[in-house]
Amino acid sequence: MPIIYHSSSRTFHLYNARMSYILKVLKNGHIAQLYCGKKIHDREDFDALLELEPKPMSVCAYKEDPAFSLEHIKREFPSALSGDMRMPSIDVRQENGSRILNFVYQDHAIFSGKPALEGLPATYVEREEEASTLHIHLYDEVCHLKAILQYSIFEERNVLSRSVRLENEGEQTLVLERLASLNLDLPDSDYDFVDLKGAWARERHIQVQPLHPGIQSIYSIRGHSSNNFNPFLGLKRKNATEAAGEMLGFTLVYSGNFLAQVDVDVYDTARISIGMHPFTFSWPLLPSNHFQSPEALFVYSDQGMNGMSQTFHKLFRERLCRGPWKSKARPILMNNWEGTYFDFDEDKILKMAKEAKALGVELFVLDDGWFEGRNSDTSSLGDWWPDRTKLPEGIDGLGKKIESMGLRFGLWIEPEMVNEKSELYEKHPDWVLGAPERSMSQGRHQYVLDFSNLEVVDYIFGLLVKVLDEAPISYVKWDMNRSMSEVYSLASCSEEQGTIYHRYILGVYRLYSMLIERYPHILFESCASGGARFDPGMLYYAPQTWTSDDTDAAERIKIQYGTSVLYPLCSMGSHVSAIPNHQLNRNTPLQTRAEVAYFGTFGYELDPLKLDEEEKKAIKKQIEFMKKYRELIQFGTFYRLVSPFEKNECAWMVVSDDRNTAIVAYYRILQEVNSKYRRLYLQGLDPSKVYQIEGKERLYYGDELMYAGLVNTDASCGEHNLKAQEGDFLSRLYILHGKDL
Repeated sequence: MPIIYHSSSRTFHLYNARMSYILKVLKNGHIAQLYCGKKIHDREDFDALLELEPKPMSVCAYKEDPAFSLEHIKREFPSALSGDMRMPSIDVRQENGSRILNFVYQDHAIFSGKPALEGLPATYVEREEEASTLHIHLYDEVCHLKAILQYSIFEERNVLSRSVRLENEGEQTLVLERLASLNLDLPDSDYDFVDLKGAWARERHIQVQPLHPGIQSIYSIRGHSSNNFNPFLGLKRKNATEAAGEMLGFTLVYSGNFLAQVDVDVYDTARISIGMHPFTFSWPLLPSNHFQSPEALFVYSDQGMNGMSQTFHKLFRERLCRGPWKSKARPILMNNWEGTYFDFDEDKILKMAKEAKALGVELFVLDDGWFEGRNSDTSSLGDWWPDRTKLPEGIDGLGKKIESMGLRFGLWIEPEMVNEKSELYEKHPDWVLGAPERSMSQGRHQYVLDFSNLEVVDYIFGLLVKVLDEAPISYVKWDMNRSMSEVYSLASCSEEQGTIYHRYILGVYRLYSMLIERYPHILFESCASGGARFDPGMLYYAPQTWTSDDTDAAERIKIQYGTSVLYPLCSMGSHVSAIPNHQLNRNTPLQTRAEVAYFGTFGYELDPLKLDEEEKKAIKKQIEFMKKYRELIQFGTFYRLVSPFEKNECAWMVVSDDRNTAIVAYYRILQEVNSKYRRLYLQGLDPSKVYQIEGKERLYYGDELMYAGLVNTDASCGEHNLKAQEGDFLSRLYILHGKDL
């Protein structure tokens, strides 16, 4: 079991083949962290790593020991007002107004496996031997509050999971106002801060900046994880690259408000903290009640950013996503949204589906506009029954006709929102978030349903069940198109208003869980105006997410590249859309649109009835290609090669587990005049294996392609060079097959 407790030194060593994490019970009963990083040999004590030196202006826990200051100890569960002047993990307001806490070690438990978290998404194991778990029990004897620090380390993955459970064993009501899922103190701050920033239609762009004294943070207080900042924080050593060097990655398996920050003090030590955002959070913890924090994940890599990403990818695919679709190739779909928007009827949809089937599509998805009165985004959300003027035989009749063509059928929903112009709002205006005597903001003509009220959740569940029970639906796209404002629940008392953000997300998880239990065969794709809730928490319920509403191929290169820092390709919804692009009015080649969209779940979002014969012929070939290689693309090992955030080009590749097959993609955004020579330096190949690139006679050794590189020079733009037919928005695919000599 890869967790050892040395009783003589009261030291815990959590380890596997790649990493070590070492904790110690201090003389005051607090928990200190002594080491975090590449695996080191075990020993009876690691006390030499406990740095205790007197510092001026420090507050000391013991009169006789001026060196023992909580301000300078690397702590696992820091609380405020006890001598540690840095940002705490926990803040609890007691009945007398005190916020002083003193959590002291009681005991611990070490066991095989990894327990689930009540009501929350989390990584899991399928066999007990896959992970070992440590629970450290701490206790504050004044307010009688127990804190259980929960650690699980995976045997074959360089992943450590962290969470905290609080149990009120006293008689007073405590008010929890802050609780981080993970705190990690590092001995230096010689790192770059890596995050994924963005906005609608340009989500998850990579941002890298050096750490500096003070606090650097990313966050969301929008009620969802947001397209502004993803719940991911990376720390990269200055010399680290995609392929080499030390990289630390942190994420939160949660879909609501979050805060991830690094606090660098004047001694250049760095404190990392990630968890639910404390903004307006106030949770009454009644006697005998408990509170469970979301799971935080920490990945250590000594193989650069690609090494970190590949660890997250494999973990998310295999031990976060669930159900039959987690390891199953995704169907190639066609969605009618950009082809018709709200302007369709059954006849139009059936004609589109018939043409889609002829092209090789496997799943036809009916997007927004199918329910009663929904002819624009100004009405009818919440009224989840079919519009008989558009669909005279309802969703079940349409679905059966589409299935009879040999296609699967999918449907769009947005269950968390309601339009003011709807039957639901007319009957239940008290079911939306909003405070008495206050005006309510609208976003996309919508209000937010109060999913902290389980009566609302159960009502929506009942409406959806009626549709899903009657129709042959195998795919559901679950959208969410506005952030939360005026967060106040009419169903809750004043003392509970600080719980609404969190209880709302628990309500979303509850609805997902009920639907998944009833319809385990359905492939759910989460969506939030594109990528505004693309987070690990959602992947627990829906194994793929609509990556962005921006379907332009050139922009998607950046979006998908940045998304791959944390998320696997099989989780990225990616479609080929019509041109001019509906977000940018840009024209990109059909080949480029497909060769970007291949690296995801793949599908089309257009009107197939408007395609000419050449386009249909090309699309048929694209679909044949994707069917042949989707297992490799969606479940192989992904490498980023050239960053579009640094150059006018981008490259990435995916390699099969046996390293016999690889697909390399190269994109050049704008044509350059008389440009330089270029080579691509591949990764992940077998150095001693011989590879042949489809369409080329030459054989290449794996080490040649990785270290000497693959020549990839443009047919550079110059005078009378129209024969090159390259120009802007170029894409190239190289298909490599290993061969025996």
